[in-house]
Amino acid sequence: MMADETQNPVVGGSSTDVPTAAPDGRGPRGGRGRGGPGGNNNRSGGGRDSRGGGRRDDRRGGSQDDGGEELIEKLVHINRVSKTVKGGKRFGFAALVVVGDGKGRVGFGHGKAREVPEAISKATAAAKKAMIRVPLKEGRTLHHDGTGHFGAGLVYLRAAPSGTGIIAGGPMRAVFESLGVADVVTKSVGTSNPYNMIRATFEALGEQTSPKSVAQRRGKKIADLLRRGGASDATVQADAEAVVE
Repeated sequence: MMADETQNPVVGGSSTDVPTAAPDGRGPRGGRGRGGPGGNNNRSGGGRDSRGGGRRDDRRGGSQDDGGEELIEKLVHINRVSKTVKGGKRFGFAALVVVGDGKGRVGFGHGKAREVPEAISKATAAAKKAMIRVPLKEGRTLHHDGTGHFGAGLVYLRAAPSGTGIIAGGPMRAVFESLGVADVVTKSVGTSNPYNMIRATFEALGEQTSPKSVAQRRGKKIADLLRRGGASDATVQADAEAVVE
């Protein structure tokens, strides 16, 4: 009995029954406690969301391709195609988009995807990369008449006086609204395919020239190019000063 009492001096509540806190904020089982100095709640960097959230937001809000300017986006046409496979039909979408700044720059793009929003975003990105600059007279109409041809499509463009408006149909109207033209008369013959009409229209717009560029190429003054029979020098000079591009 004496030997048993010396081996077990504490009866009922030994020191091993009370869990003791481990160093460095560890719990009773060796893991880190949630409230200790090494717990998750007191980390300086926070959780995974707080560490990576800022970097993800910075990548999404990076520099824009269009330089931060407001662009006019027009959805011209959406085409749905289907492919028959073993399990049924697989659908795809193609989008035709026209993008412009309303100040003489315009472009068009084509995009394909399995979903409509993705196809539109692809077409918009392609249109922004393919924008061209078209010189405008007084910022509202074309400098001269023009024609464009692509495939079976043939388009005619004519400058118009103030107040005429945009006389164009279908895809051509979207181009001139995005370009910033307020007065123009157009005619399309040969096809109603929006792709051919858009390409023919851009071919005609690409041939537009301004008196300023012609004068620089020929080494003359703008007033010399605008001089007409019977026009006074003051009128010619006023017309030359009105040409901005």
